Amino acid sequence: MTKKPAMTNAEKQKRYRERQKDKGLKETRGYLSQEALVCYKLIQEQTNWSDSVILSNAVRLTYAAYKNGQINLLNNWLKKNDL
Repeated sequence: MTKKPAMTNAEKQKRYRERQKDKGLKETRGYLSQEALVCYKLIQEQTNWSDSVILSNAVRLTYAAYKNGQINLLNNWLKKNDL
């Protein structure tokens, strides 16, 4: 019986990304503003959600505000509260 060579970290990461993509998930990347980073840390501490859950919920909530005609209200609230 021959041993398979160990996978490199890059190969493992590529395989993981491919499996996630096959599940229909989309990877997104970006940088948070200082205001958003404060909010992120508070959400993470209070909910123990992963990065993926926080991002997914943020997008879903923003979409809900948009669909219900509340996006301007949301943006104004964020500006008023320096967030």
